[in-house]
Amino acid sequence: MAKTANSKFMAPVTPSEALAAIVGSKPIPRTEVTKKLWAYIKKNGLQDKKNKRNINADDKLKPIFKKDQVTMFDMTKLVSKHLS
Repeated sequence: MAKTANSKFMAPVTPSEALAAIVGSKPIPRTEVTKKLWAYIKKNGLQDKKNKRNINADDKLKPIFKKDQVTMFDMTKLVSKHLS
């Protein structure tokens, strides 16, 4: 079977315990992890008001981010460390 360019993104990944608190513990594709994370960020108003590219960490995001605020680009890198 030929691999598509997106097959790595579509392969189910298992979230760490910290990330599972936000996206659930079932293996899901990276694209779904990102969607659920953004839904959580928007629902809880965690985007910085002045600079929308910054995400403010709440109690659930702090164990993932390891700091109070990250950019959306850093978030992707940090979240990938919590996927296996």
